[in-house]
Amino acid sequence: MSVLSLGRKLAIAGGLLLGLGMGPCLSQAQAPAPQPVIRIAVEGAYPPFNFIDSSNELQGFEVDLLKSLCEVMQVRCELVQHEWDGIIRGLLDRDYDAIMSSMEITERRRKRIAFSDPYYRVPAIFIGSKETAPGEVSPAALAGKTIGTTDRSDHETYLREFYKDSQIEVYAKPDEANLDLLVGRVDAVFGDKRLLTRFLESREGSCCHILGDTPKNPAYRHQAYGIGLRKDDEALREQFNRAIAQVQADGTYDRIRAKYFSFDIK
Repeated sequence: MSVLSLGRKLAIAGGLLLGLGMGPCLSQAQAPAPQPVIRIAVEGAYPPFNFIDSSNELQGFEVDLLKSLCEVMQVRCELVQHEWDGIIRGLLDRDYDAIMSSMEITERRRKRIAFSDPYYRVPAIFIGSKETAPGEVSPAALAGKTIGTTDRSDHETYLREFYKDSQIEVYAKPDEANLDLLVGRVDAVFGDKRLLTRFLESREGSCCHILGDTPKNPAYRHQAYGIGLRKDDEALREQFNRAIAQVQADGTYDRIRAKYFSFDIK
C-alpha cells in the first residue's frame, strides 16, 4: 500500500470518528430550550370561574383563560389547587408564583401583594317585577322606592351614597333580597349581575326582569379581579399584562367568556 493511500484511509477514518464525536454536540445545540415553568394557585371552589370536575381536574373560566395566557407567554403553567384560607401566605412563602382565583383587587390586599391588570369585572344591575317597565334607574327615577341589596357590600355603599331618597333594605344574602322582591316587599334589587342573572333564569326568577344597568352618572365602581403576584415579580406582572391585553384584542377572551357568561365582564 502506498503512503498516499494509507494517508487517505487514515484521514477518512479520522473524519468518521470526529463526526461521531460531534454528533451529540450538534444534537444538543439544536434541541429547543425548555419552557419556563410558572406555578399558579387556583382554589377550585368558585364555579363557574374555577371548580373541580368529576375527574378531579380544575376547570372553569379562569382555568381556560389561564391556559390561553400561558400560550401567549410561551411558558408552561402548573396549576396548584389551594384552599382560599392562606392562599396569599402561600404566594408570599413562594409555594407558587401567582394566584388566579377570583381575587378582588382591594387596597387592603395591595399592601401585601401586587396585581396584574384586571382580567374580569362584575357589573351591577337593578332588577324588578315584570309589572315595572325597564328603563330609567337613576336616583331620581327610583326616589320613594324600596331597594334591596346585600349588607356591608359595595352595592350598599353605592346606594346609600347616591340613592338618598330611596328606602334601602339590606340582607345577609342576595337570595333573601330576591325572595322579598318575589313577594313584593321591595320594589327593586341592586347587586351583582352574575348572581342576579342566575336568579332571573330560575323558576322563581320568572317574576322579574332587568330594570337597567347602573347609570353612568353617578358611576358605580365595578369590582375588579386580577392575578395576584409578589411585589418583587415586576417582570412576571408585565408578562401577564401583555398576555391579557393580547387575548382581549384578538377575540380569544370573548370566545372563552361566552362559554360561561351571556354578558361582557371585561
